[in-house]
Amino acid sequence: MPTLLPPETTAPPADTLVTTDRRGTNASAILRSILDEGPVARSTIARRTGLSAAAVSRLCQDLAARDLIRELPARAPRANLGRPHVPVDLDDRRHVAGGIHVAVPHTTVALSDLRGRVLVREVLPHGDAGPERILDRAADTLDRLLREHTAGRGVLGIGLATGGRVDTTTGDVVWHNLLGWRDVPAGRLLADRLGRPVRVENHSRALARAELLFGPLRHRARRSLVHLFVGNMVDAALSTAGTVHHGPGSAAGEIAHLPLGESTVRCPCGRTGCLQASVSDRAMGERAAAAGVVPVPSFDALVAAARAGDDRAVDLFRQRARVVGRAAALLLDLVNPDVLVVVEGGLVLVPEIAPMLLAELHAEVADRSQVCVDPAATVLPSTFGPDLLGLAAGTVVLDDVYSHPLGLGAT
Repeated sequence: MPTLLPPETTAPPADTLVTTDRRGTNASAILRSILDEGPVARSTIARRTGLSAAAVSRLCQDLAARDLIRELPARAPRANLGRPHVPVDLDDRRHVAGGIHVAVPHTTVALSDLRGRVLVREVLPHGDAGPERILDRAADTLDRLLREHTAGRGVLGIGLATGGRVDTTTGDVVWHNLLGWRDVPAGRLLADRLGRPVRVENHSRALARAELLFGPLRHRARRSLVHLFVGNMVDAALSTAGTVHHGPGSAAGEIAHLPLGESTVRCPCGRTGCLQASVSDRAMGERAAAAGVVPVPSFDALVAAARAGDDRAVDLFRQRARVVGRAAALLLDLVNPDVLVVVEGGLVLVPEIAPMLLAELHAEVADRSQVCVDPAATVLPSTFGPDLLGLAAGTVVLDDVYSHPLGLGAT
C-alpha cells in the first residue's frame, strides 16, 4: 500500500534535485492529463504534454507502481491499422483522501476518491464546543469513517479546510473571527489524534483548487479564476496560470469588509455596509426572523421556507443575489478572470429558484461591470453541490498528490 515518503533530512546534491524536480513535474503533468482525458493512450499523453514517448512510458510505470493509474484492456486501432494500444486511466479504487471542513455552525467530515468524488460524509453540529472539542470530535469521526469505508484502500492524507486566515506552513488557524479562534494549532492537534500528517488551507482557496482539478470549466479556470464564497463567511480566492494566490500572511481574498452591502447594516468592525455583515448566512437568518419568515434566526429554516415557495424567503435570496452581483462585478473589473465561480446557499441548496437567482446576479454584473461582456458565460455557479465542503477539505490533500505524485511510496 503506498505511503508518503519521509522528508529528506539532508539536502541532495544540486544536480540530483534538478533531475528529481523535473521528473516530478513531468509526472504531475502526466497524471493531470490522465485525470482530464482518461482512459487515454500513452501516445496521446505524449502529444498533450510534449514529453517523449519513452518518458511517458517510464513515468506511467512509476505512477502505476504507486497505484495512481492502471492499464485497461487493449483497444483495436482505428480502421484496424497498426498495433492495438493499451489505454491508461486513474486507479480510483486504491486510495481515499480524508477531509475535515470546519464551518461556523458545524464540521463536515468526508472521504473522497482520486477523482474528487465524495464517497461518504457526516455533519457534526458544534453547539457551544470550543476548538479542542470540535477538532477531537472531527478526528474521532474521521478515524471511524476510515475504519468503516476504506476497505483496503490507502489513505493519501488528511486535509483541513476552514474560513478565516490560516498558516499553511504551521497548520495553525491564525484567526477565525466568527468561531472566535485565534492561533489554534489545528493541524498539530488533528495530527496528534490521528497519527497522520494534516495539511491545512483556507476553504475558498481549497475550493478554487477543486475547480482547477475537477470542475467542468477547469481548462478555462486554469488560465485565470476568481472563486467567490458566500456563506457565514464571505471571501474569495484568486488563481492565474493554475497557481492559487496566497499573498503575504495568506491574506489574499479577504473581501468581507468591502463596502458593498446595505448601508444600514452595522458590522462587528464598527462600520456599516460591509459585504459579509449584509449577505452572510447569519445575516440572512436574522433578516428572515425580523421579517417573520422564520420564528428564530436560522439560515436552514430560511432555505426550507424558500424551497416551500414562501415568496418572502425567495425575495430575501433575490436581494442577496443582487448584492453578490455587485461584489462579482468589482472582482471581475479588478482581476478580469476567464471564469468567476460563485458558491452561494440559494444556488446550492434551493434548486427551485437557482436559475432565477443566477439571472439576478448576472443582471447586476451586466449593469455594473466595465469589462465583463458576457456574464452568463463568465460568472457561473459551482457544480459541486452539497458535497462541496467535504470536497474542499479533501482537495487540500488531492491537490498535493496531483502536484507531487512521486511523493507517494511505490508498492
